[in-house]
Amino acid sequence: MKIQFTKMHGCGNDYVYINGFTQLIPQEKKADFVRFVSDRHFGIGSDGVIFINPSKEADFEMEMFNADGSRSEMCGNGIRCVAKYVHDKGLTDQTRFSIISGGKIKYMDLTVENGVTTLVKVDMGEPILQADLVPVKSTNEQVVDEEIQVLDQTYHMTCVSMGNPHAVVFWDDVKNMDIEAIGPYFENHERFPRRTNTEFVEVTDRAHVSMRVWERGTGETLACGTGCCATAVACVLNGRTDRHVTVRVLGGEVIIDWDEKTGHVFMTGPAEFVFDGEIEY
Repeated sequence: MKIQFTKMHGCGNDYVYINGFTQLIPQEKKADFVRFVSDRHFGIGSDGVIFINPSKEADFEMEMFNADGSRSEMCGNGIRCVAKYVHDKGLTDQTRFSIISGGKIKYMDLTVENGVTTLVKVDMGEPILQADLVPVKSTNEQVVDEEIQVLDQTYHMTCVSMGNPHAVVFWDDVKNMDIEAIGPYFENHERFPRRTNTEFVEVTDRAHVSMRVWERGTGETLACGTGCCATAVACVLNGRTDRHVTVRVLGGEVIIDWDEKTGHVFMTGPAEFVFDGEIEY
């Protein structure tokens, strides 16, 4: 079976995108397909695979898989790329539309120049802070600056869900940290019933932070859109930044606004095509 695909990235967070309107892969085969495609040595190479499907609830559906074949509810960089894909490839001529992922509808606002999408602003909705909904095991209703024991060390984390779980840990020197040595232990810690994405964040000033991320099911990635959102929320909750924050990741910058009136988090960032191709599966 030959499958057509598009490789895209948002700040280096790269996925393989499949047009689910025309490329039909049986649901029971998708996890194996994703593992095959995502392999950077024997496949195409990516942080995962995203299927762009028709939807009755929204204009489009984003069906996201991590590189290990597990499902994920939301991907901030991924949803921006889906928005660019459906517009620039002619699935819609609108610059404002909706995408559903993991049962949650998000709204896109595209900046288009000469028919090409250059930036995508996403209304990510309100962050989820209730511990059992993140989910994270805690005796507190919310997990803000709470201790966690990892590898016999004590860290402080703030937990946020942006449709998927995040643990934000403030760090003094993210550039030189050994994320490979600690990331997996956060991801699979017993306090996270569905595992977690972990953001290690260094605050520069009230409007700028640097972040590295360990994503569940994938490992370190160059960016994580929902992680940028969670980072900004955690920074505000801990009094470290204002509500407008530029998050510097390894692959670029994402701008986050946590609107005080609506409580919604808005994410603005780039989305880029890499190449189109066809793979035998």
